[in-house]
Amino acid sequence: MNNIDIEKYEEFLQKHPKGHFLQSLKWAKVKSNWHNEIITVNDENGNIKGSMSLLIRKLPFINYTIMYSPRGPVCDIHDRDTIRKLIDKAKEIAGKYKSYVLKLDPDIEKDDREFIKIAKELKMKIKDHSKDFEGAQPRFVFRLDLRNKTEEELMMSFHHKVRYNIRLAIRKGVEIRIGTKEDIPEFHKIMVETGIRDKFVVRSASYFEKMLDCLGPDNIRLYLAFYQGKMIAGTIAVLYGNKCWYLYGASSNQHRNVMPNHLLQWEMIKWALEKGCDIYDFRGVSGNLDENHPLYGLYRFKKGFGGKFTEFVGELDYVFNPFIYFMAEKSEAIYRKLRRRLFVIKNRLSRR
Repeated sequence: MNNIDIEKYEEFLQKHPKGHFLQSLKWAKVKSNWHNEIITVNDENGNIKGSMSLLIRKLPFINYTIMYSPRGPVCDIHDRDTIRKLIDKAKEIAGKYKSYVLKLDPDIEKDDREFIKIAKELKMKIKDHSKDFEGAQPRFVFRLDLRNKTEEELMMSFHHKVRYNIRLAIRKGVEIRIGTKEDIPEFHKIMVETGIRDKFVVRSASYFEKMLDCLGPDNIRLYLAFYQGKMIAGTIAVLYGNKCWYLYGASSNQHRNVMPNHLLQWEMIKWALEKGCDIYDFRGVSGNLDENHPLYGLYRFKKGFGGKFTEFVGELDYVFNPFIYFMAEKSEAIYRKLRRRLFVIKNRLSRR
């Protein structure tokens, strides 16, 4: 990684409205299998006014790399000159590492026409066709505005069924604890159980342990729900700057009727409120709002907490090598589908 003032960079990220934990140096340590480069643009006083954390990884079988800036750039999103300078610096680094593309998925809503105009002028490809979880980061999320709210006001803003389920979990004796690395193996078992049930690929237990090591203790919490002395559900929340994100969730197939997931969400929201966050982000939902869609239940669950359904602009690709880009995009789509199917088959067989 290039030389930067770490304290100055982290302070900029945490104070900027577009700051995000995925742009932090702590997250780059979680992703240590990627090389990390930080690029910044300064104002006339030497203060950072724009930045991108670049994650770079070699592609299998060919001598090219992919460059990815999750939720970047961090800057005034209507400052065309700063965005252009960040792209120019990324180009220089792309030459060094033989990157065929720079991928971005910025924290910018889809109706921001001014930013979209800038992106097109800078020759970025806008991929806004996804409806589910095709990208690296979710395009559709629910966000709860916490500003100037009390716990009582937030609770009353929830759907009446959500309030009922939170109180039901408490009444039934569901206990919420803050977990440690020692709890990860058991949490991971429930995570795999959830992945099989809902057909998504689950990361390894060591990955979650690494998250706690790199982001803890200040920026991450493992929340665990226990019923009759047994762990039945768990979540991971990340708090950074003025936002808190619900990052991962898992629930056992047993005792779902005591509603641990609703109580877990409420405990994470209370943490965000206690730390003075402006936004609690429930993260991904499907953009397909058909009640018959397999992911509609997830949408309905998160909607019940009264957040704003938010659609981001989508993925942006700045292509350095068009031919490799075309070949890699086709291969990636096939790989994702195959990986998901193999995960479900493998874990179902292992449980027989």
